Amino acid sequence: MEVVGTLYIKDNKLLLNKPRKRPTYQLVAGKIELNETPLEAIIRESHEELGKSVTFNESSFEFIMDFNEIASSDNKTEIHYYLFKYNGMLDGTLETSEEIESFLWYDTSCSDILLSNTLNHVVIPYCLKHKLIK
Repeated sequence: MEVVGTLYIKDNKLLLNKPRKRPTYQLVAGKIELNETPLEAIIRESHEELGKSVTFNESSFEFIMDFNEIASSDNKTEIHYYLFKYNGMLDGTLETSEEIESFLWYDTSCSDILLSNTLNHVVIPYCLKHKLIK
């Protein structure tokens, strides 16, 4: 399975969301659909997960890396993950939906939440190494 996710950073914090169907927080992310590029997928997922009032510049996504991971949803499905960083500001108000229960601006002081495998194994270490979050 191919998946995309984006680092949205503000004030040295990483934007995470909590899907209603999972116990873990994750990036704005999702599966790549048939005949869709990773960039097209992250633009679509961002529109779907951030809410209708949030706007962003679609040309401000930067590909960071890709890697293999095990999905947190079942801890056995292998995924190929494409990670992007958004190099701009989000305008508008984040909105929950049928899919998204809540949002969180994460830094390492948020110790009492469950994070997805991708966040624990790759994203948080990357963000700390590159001083994107505290």
